[in-house]
Amino acid sequence: MARRLLSIWFPRLASDTSLRSRPCEGPFALTLRAGNADHLHCLNPEAEARGLHRSMALADARAICPDLATRPADQARQGAALASLRRWAGRYAPMVAGDGADGLIADISGVAHLFGGEPALRDDLHARLARAGLTAVSAIAGSRGAAHALARHGGGIVPEGALTEHLGKLPVSALRIDHATAGALARAGLGRIADLIAQPRAPLARRFGPGLVLRLDQLLGHQPEPVAAAAEKPHFSVRMTLPDPIGLQGDVMAALMRLLDRLCEKLAAHHRGARRVRLEMRRVDRGSVQVEVGLARPMRDPARIAALFAKGVQAIDAGFGIDALRLMATATEPLAPEQTGGGSTIRHKDALADLLSRLGNRIGFDRVLRLLPADSDIPERSFIIAPAAYSAPAPFAPRGGPPRPIALFPPEPVAAVSGHPPARFRWRRMGFTTLRALGPERIAPEWWLDDPAWRSGLRDYWRIETREGPRLWLFHTPQVPGAARGRAWYVQGEFA
Repeated sequence: MARRLLSIWFPRLASDTSLRSRPCEGPFALTLRAGNADHLHCLNPEAEARGLHRSMALADARAICPDLATRPADQARQGAALASLRRWAGRYAPMVAGDGADGLIADISGVAHLFGGEPALRDDLHARLARAGLTAVSAIAGSRGAAHALARHGGGIVPEGALTEHLGKLPVSALRIDHATAGALARAGLGRIADLIAQPRAPLARRFGPGLVLRLDQLLGHQPEPVAAAAEKPHFSVRMTLPDPIGLQGDVMAALMRLLDRLCEKLAAHHRGARRVRLEMRRVDRGSVQVEVGLARPMRDPARIAALFAKGVQAIDAGFGIDALRLMATATEPLAPEQTGGGSTIRHKDALADLLSRLGNRIGFDRVLRLLPADSDIPERSFIIAPAAYSAPAPFAPRGGPPRPIALFPPEPVAAVSGHPPARFRWRRMGFTTLRALGPERIAPEWWLDDPAWRSGLRDYWRIETREGPRLWLFHTPQVPGAARGRAWYVQGEFA
C-alpha cells in the first residue's frame, strides 16, 4: 500500500481564531511587539487586499490603511487552537501531528476510500473548516515534504509516482530550508526544485550543506519522515447521561459517587491526585448548574471528596430535573500510591486535610493559614505565615538558647520602672512586682535589613515572673538616650 500524507495549512489561524470570538468588520490584523515597534502578525483578507503583509511595521500599515483594526496577538491561544484542530483532524486519520505553528500533517494511507476517495476527503475537510470560519489550504502527496510544500503553494493532490512533475515548478524555498540557503541557490541559478533534482548530490552537499540534500530526498520520498503524533495529555473527566431526570439530593449524590469512582480510577492510573473538582449538571430545560470544590492536598478518595460536595449539591436548583452530569478534575498534582489502612498517623493526616478542605471551600483557601519556622533570631521574623493548603507543616525543631513566649505582640512601653532588671513597673495601667528575672538574652539587629522597629540598636531580653501572676518578656534598649534612668523598657510577649 502506497503511503499518502495530508498536509493542512492555516495561513490565517491567529486572526481567524480571534475573529471567531470577537467579529470585526473591515481590515483587521493582530500585532506582535518586536524591539521597540509593533509589527503585523496575522491579517484577514481585507487587510491583505489593501497591500498589507506580515512583519510590516504597524506605523507603516496605518499610513497605508488608516481604518485598520488591530489587537495584540495571543500566541498561547493560537497554540491551543492548533492543538484543538489536531484532535479534530483525527476524524480523517489515525495519526495527526503538528507541522509548524500553523499546520498539521496526517497519514491517510488506506483511509481515503472511507470518504469516497482523496478528492472527496479534501472537499469534506474544507467544507467543515469553512463552516467553522477557518481558512485552510490542503495537499495530498506521497511524502511529508511534498505535501508540506504543495500545501503552502496552492494545494492539490499529487498522484502516485508524479512527485517530480508536480513539484518541479515550485521554488526551492518550499524545501523547508533557511533563507540564506535559498538565497544562495537563487544566486547560483537554481531557483526551482526541478533545477536541483537534476544536479548530482555530492556537489550540492559540499556547496550548500547536507541539510539541503536531506530536504530534497525527503520531498522525493527517498528519506523516510514518519508522522509522530505527540502523546495526548491525560484528561481527567467522566460523564453520565441519565434515562430519566433526577432532582433529589440523594439521587444526585448517588450519581456523583459513581462518577467519582471512575474519576479516581483514572487519577490512580496516572498517579495523580485532584486538587480541584467540578461537577456540571445539565437540566432538562438545557440550563446548567455546577458545583466546584477545592482540596487541601492531592486526593483520590471518592468518599471523602463526595462529602465536600454535599453542601453545594443541596443548594442547587434542579429545575424540572437533571438528565446529564459531568465530573472533571480541573487541577491535579502528582500523588504516589499510598497505604490505605487504619493507622492513626494516616487517619490524623486525612482528618486534618478534610478540615482544611471544608474551611477553604467556605472562607477561601488563602485565608486558612499556618505558622512555619524561619531562620532568624529576631522574634517577629522567627516565623512566616503561609496558606495551609499550599504548604507542608514543618517538623518541630527545638531551638537552642532561652525559651521564647507563646504570645508575641508589638512592643508596648513600660512606665515607672525601678531597678535593673525592673523590680517594679507599670504596664497596661497595672502595677507589677518582680519575683524572679532571668536574662539577659542579647539580640542584635540584622544589619542587612533596614527594619524601622530595630533602628534603636541592641536589645536585652528578660523573662520576668511577677507577683501578680503574668510571666512577661521584657526587653531593654541600652543604646537609647535615657536608658540609664529606667527608660527604654518594653513588653513584647507573654509566656503561658
